[in-house]
Amino acid sequence: MPEVDLLVAGAGPAGAATAIRAALAGLSVVVVEPRSAPIDKACGEGIAHSAVSYLGRLGVELDGRPFHGIRYLDEQHAVDARFTAGPGLGVRRTTLTAALRSRLAELDIPVIQARVGPITQTPISVTAAGQTAHYLAAADGLHSPIRRQLGLSADSTSHPSAELLLARSGRSPRAPHGAPGAVRRGLRQHFCVSPWTDLVEVYWSRLGEAYVTPVSDELVGVAVLTSARGTFDSHLDAFPLLKRRLKGAPPAGPVLGAGPLRQRVRARTSGRVLLVGDAAGYVDALTGEGIAVALRTSAELVDCIRADRPDAYEAAWRRVSRECRLLTASLLWARNRPFLAPRIVPAAARLPGVYRTIVNRLS
Repeated sequence: MPEVDLLVAGAGPAGAATAIRAALAGLSVVVVEPRSAPIDKACGEGIAHSAVSYLGRLGVELDGRPFHGIRYLDEQHAVDARFTAGPGLGVRRTTLTAALRSRLAELDIPVIQARVGPITQTPISVTAAGQTAHYLAAADGLHSPIRRQLGLSADSTSHPSAELLLARSGRSPRAPHGAPGAVRRGLRQHFCVSPWTDLVEVYWSRLGEAYVTPVSDELVGVAVLTSARGTFDSHLDAFPLLKRRLKGAPPAGPVLGAGPLRQRVRARTSGRVLLVGDAAGYVDALTGEGIAVALRTSAELVDCIRADRPDAYEAAWRRVSRECRLLTASLLWARNRPFLAPRIVPAAARLPGVYRTIVNRLS
């Protein structure tokens, strides 16, 4: 019989949270992660209030800057939606992963620096990276090698090596910009400047969206989502108001890239392997709910494993992620329609109550 209850592939937020939740539930856990800590990633770095609260219940202590709502802006309009349940937290990705690693260490959860490699299964176990466990939670990211190995991807996407080149160059490959089904990617850059608001700002233009998240008293993160070709600096030209805000602010660190964002997945389980986080499928970063959904679904994964019911995970994953997936897909659908896209921010400004309701449902 396997000595380990759960093997977790990946020590990012989804994987680490799954491991911590499982350990607190009394399961024996081992984490496999090929990258050295702390792990960085191109993301918006805003964590919703519900996710901050959940991490707190897991014993994860975070250091960041609170934000109290979301502001949408275009060239003529601005509309705010303040949170009613409590603030979110702007946290650098490296700070978040370091805090999660610290909690793993406190709980004596081993983290093995290795690649998962080939996976083999029996009716009662799964073996990978030299470890045999009752179950494997695959939290190995947007381009999950485990998902591909098990044939769970519903469509083909760019290989991660292409995204490494994207991150280094700051460029997005050519794509049918703005068309339905356009391949969207993200670029992120930090700037040394005091945040000018206690909100996360989302600037809209024909090119895409630019998210500004305060992550400390002297630093903001700017993430651009687009299907257009170009560098991070050239993309900023599409957001003149934001570019004026950042004038004279020195960049802090390199530009990082991620994508393609859309990842369709046929199923979340294959035998005793369960997908969680971005590996389980992804619509878009438009609503910024990736971490919150990953945390909610990781809790369902652990519950299914404790009950020895991996077959129940697919329905549980769909149930707890449904609202976010529908809202994100609907907003993305409108964003990709030339007639509707320029009307999104004006509509939010004309219907601020509806906008506030949607933002607070997501938070």
